[in-house]
Amino acid sequence: MKSGKLVLGATLALCITLFFSLDLHHLLTLESLKAQQAAIEQYRQNQPLLAYTLYGLLYIAVTGLSLPGAAVLTLAGGAVFGLFWSTLLVSFASSIGATLAFLAARFLLRDWVRARFGQRLQAIEAGLQRDGAYYLFTLRLVPLFPFFIINLAMGLTPMKTWTFYWISQIGMLAGTVVYVNAGTQLGKIDSLSGILSPGLLASFALLGVFPLLAKKLLAFMQGRKVYKGWRKPKQFDNNLIVIGAGAGGLVSAYIAAAVKAKVTLIEKHKMGGDCLNTGCVPSKALIRSAKLLSHIQRAPEFGIAKASADFDFAEVMERVQRVIKTVEPHDSVERYTELGVEVIQGSARIVSPWEVEVSTEYGVKTLSTRSIVIAAGAQPFVPPIPGIEQIDYLTSDSVWQMREQPKRLLVLGGGPIGCELTQTFARLGSQVTQVEMAPRIMAREDSEVSGLVQARFRREGVDVRVNHTAKAFIVENGEKVLLAEHDGQTVKIAFDKVLVAIGRAANIKGYGVEELGIALSPRITLDTNPFQQTNYPNIFAVGDVAGPYQFTHTAAHQAWYAAVNALFGQFKKFRTDYSVIPWSTFTDPEVARVGLNEQDAQAQNIAYEVSTYGIDDLDRAIADGEAHGFVKVLTVPGKDKILGVTIAGEHAGDLIAEFVLAMKHGIGLNKILGTIHIYPTLAEANKYVAGVWKRNHAPQRVLEWLGRYHAWRRNA
Repeated sequence: MKSGKLVLGATLALCITLFFSLDLHHLLTLESLKAQQAAIEQYRQNQPLLAYTLYGLLYIAVTGLSLPGAAVLTLAGGAVFGLFWSTLLVSFASSIGATLAFLAARFLLRDWVRARFGQRLQAIEAGLQRDGAYYLFTLRLVPLFPFFIINLAMGLTPMKTWTFYWISQIGMLAGTVVYVNAGTQLGKIDSLSGILSPGLLASFALLGVFPLLAKKLLAFMQGRKVYKGWRKPKQFDNNLIVIGAGAGGLVSAYIAAAVKAKVTLIEKHKMGGDCLNTGCVPSKALIRSAKLLSHIQRAPEFGIAKASADFDFAEVMERVQRVIKTVEPHDSVERYTELGVEVIQGSARIVSPWEVEVSTEYGVKTLSTRSIVIAAGAQPFVPPIPGIEQIDYLTSDSVWQMREQPKRLLVLGGGPIGCELTQTFARLGSQVTQVEMAPRIMAREDSEVSGLVQARFRREGVDVRVNHTAKAFIVENGEKVLLAEHDGQTVKIAFDKVLVAIGRAANIKGYGVEELGIALSPRITLDTNPFQQTNYPNIFAVGDVAGPYQFTHTAAHQAWYAAVNALFGQFKKFRTDYSVIPWSTFTDPEVARVGLNEQDAQAQNIAYEVSTYGIDDLDRAIADGEAHGFVKVLTVPGKDKILGVTIAGEHAGDLIAEFVLAMKHGIGLNKILGTIHIYPTLAEANKYVAGVWKRNHAPQRVLEWLGRYHAWRRNA
């Protein structure tokens, strides 16, 4: 294989070198063509078959080697062979040559490109596998990029050779006709700008309409295929039905009602979904109680000699429920009914692309709708560890029902949920052991971030066990024990309760997904395109059930796009914008991030500079007794453009908002530095990290001359 690549690469390089060294590229110009037009015409009349053959082979060679001159050759074909024969020759020759270039790029460069940029190409390749034919067709119809670049670039993708050939054959036909037609008028053209006659300009304008027509045609064909066998109602009860009343479902329904669409929201459990009932709201309420206890334990740091607190664990958990009840009206049936949403509490089942069967305590009814948004959420993933079925394990769903505090709590998982609850229960007084199979907790963050949090955990009494893989649960002498593997040895960890927090699995069963054949992604979520559509164009999915992010704010973000595309997609569809997605882990210290961190940038081979400001130097943090953590900003080398920000410290989730805004609207560190920040606040850290960047890019030569100028002024 390697020797074959060397031979092919050397051969291609030799051919290209000869082409330019022998000055052959000057023969493929409009001036040269016009000078030789009579001689070429005479040769065609004397040797027609040979002329056709040589012209086709030359065209294949030029396009296959990605040499300049294909446009002039097309014009020449029109001038010499006429509209029909030239169109036929150029159509096949250009497609064959393009395919040869495609195959050469695949053979010579694909392995190298994948090895160097493999992770960055995953999203591109996934999109091409789904919509590659349309992308290529669009590029062929309107050559925004030179065709030779398209040929080489597509060779690096998984696109099948036959698909590339026939799409190129069809897609380039319209442009071929335009250029060949121009060639038939070669005698009237003195320069390439002469091609832009009114008639030809109209032809090119038509080319601009072709992608829209092609898109409509492809959508029509896709619709006929996916909806085959289903009977579409002649009229509909709803414009939109939303399944699931979590963040994604609530926002979808809200938007639909706001634009006066008829929308029905169906929820089988509790309004507000996981975030309100078992996720964001209860966890933050419990974290707040635990943080108060941690501050009381730190009383001497604040000049208070002695402080203590008595509390009842059951009452703390009851407070969590009171917080849920207080927030509950925001997501209630009453509120959304007032907004114009029909809310049904029952089980939904999609029985056709336009019909949803709803089962309630009053019976079963079927509702019809033009579009459906699935916002079915996710549930805690429980791994099939031997013996786990014999253990009364907890998850982030069930932990809120506890009223008796576990003396020894085992937490499986070092991700955000596992870390938040690990620290919280330790502060409440449980003896917590955290088990993580990776080398460190919070593995998605940079190592110094997870190191900072892990050190804090250990200072607060948490037994953090990294590089430990759970193998089995047993009961030994009446005691619950986890068997874990560490450095090739079996380790026993005794516990009273175990909290499984190793991720969440999308809810994809029980409401018609399998029966309809709604496609799943490799992550076992509902597979959606950039418009939040499933393989059924009128069925959309948002939130945890769709991914790729499992955050309340991203579910709401996706919901806007899904609702607007569902209601107005026949006029204009909007791609979901994932360019700036922030998130925060509410440990102490808090960790917030937006964009790239260092390990992501390195994995994707993205060049960056780092500017870091230590919050231990910040006046307000010192005054508050929270002088720890840092703000770290990644920027484009030599520029103030922000690639990503990580903040570890007090209120990091609030501080990150300034950088989210900056990245969203292209604001660089210079403008953040030039913005007034109130003193003394934690937000000043954002300004100071911009100052770090500025000092690192200070114009030393200019400052040197300024120093000389001021010295001169002192002596003048």
